[in-house]
Amino acid sequence: MPSSAARRALALLVIVPLALAPMAPAFAAERAPSVQSRLDALTASPDVPGAVAYIRHPDGRTTTVVSGTARRGTKRPMPGADGRFRIASVSKSIIAATVLKLADQGKVNLDEPVETYLPGVIRGKGIDGRDITVKVLLQQTSGLPDFTPVADWSKIGKQDLLKLALSLEPTPRGRFAYSNTNYMVLGLVAQAVTGRDFRVVSRDLVLKPLGMRDTYWPAEGETGIRGPHAHTYGVHPLHPKDGVVDVTRLPSHAFGASGGLVSTPRDLSTFWRAQSVRSGSYVDVDRPGWPKGARYGYGVMEIPLSCGGKLWGHGGDVPGVSTFSGRDRDGRTVTVYATGSANGGKARDLLIAAFDTALCTR
Repeated sequence: MPSSAARRALALLVIVPLALAPMAPAFAAERAPSVQSRLDALTASPDVPGAVAYIRHPDGRTTTVVSGTARRGTKRPMPGADGRFRIASVSKSIIAATVLKLADQGKVNLDEPVETYLPGVIRGKGIDGRDITVKVLLQQTSGLPDFTPVADWSKIGKQDLLKLALSLEPTPRGRFAYSNTNYMVLGLVAQAVTGRDFRVVSRDLVLKPLGMRDTYWPAEGETGIRGPHAHTYGVHPLHPKDGVVDVTRLPSHAFGASGGLVSTPRDLSTFWRAQSVRSGSYVDVDRPGWPKGARYGYGVMEIPLSCGGKLWGHGGDVPGVSTFSGRDRDGRTVTVYATGSANGGKARDLLIAAFDTALCTR
């Protein structure tokens, strides 16, 4: 069993469930706050040096709003639409799109048990791959427990996270319970039916066809971020007692299908514009911290906006980055990210408020 410090450190990854506050929790009495004011309030914290919001309007116009600095102790401006960052659990939306492409090709049946594709692999106490379909993995209702609480960061990349997850108590099958294990298994399904690494499959079926040239899965052992990017700051999983430090270099390959992608706001806009809202795929989210009316579909959250209507997208956190990315029904796309860990408290509220304001401002 890993040390308590290591478990707490790993819980900072996006490999953790998102705690979502209501979409406009802050500034209730403020008059028409702007995206800029939202971001400036966020970067007023010494723990969040920079933030970016990228908006593509339905008519094709784009707006980029930046705040703070790309590196502490400098006046270096934040990169804009083409600055790369770790997108954390937004990776799940792209993995889901990959699996749906495989379904369109007849290689995966969403109603088939996981056992069909991974015979004998999904077995645990109260867990059986013969009773879990691909669809419920996508919807986060499989009952597979999240490996995060007991994973050991010091062994990341070497630890069998699936085996670890299967040793835990399952969650109630048929009810939403956010688990990174679901998307790890979806990555294994993609590999099983194609004979290729899920990273290659998602690149060939989703990233390349959409022209997402600046989006990539880091190679094994790669710790930096390619191309233009800001430095990121958070609690380093191996050294939590050091507090907030520069965590720009992390072993992103090990985050896997649950949260390993690096992308840009412009590329994510391209992705969301290509996604349709699949009716019938959403399940109710009745979990603490999620806003009233939230639902989860095939790697996509559906959440009410403060201005009426809904957004479809995803969010995520890794040490040093918190992000939300998605679209509304009109085709407006927004990506907001912070170069600090805004995964709770006031910082979380401000990040969500910036995302909501960017989608609601006409």
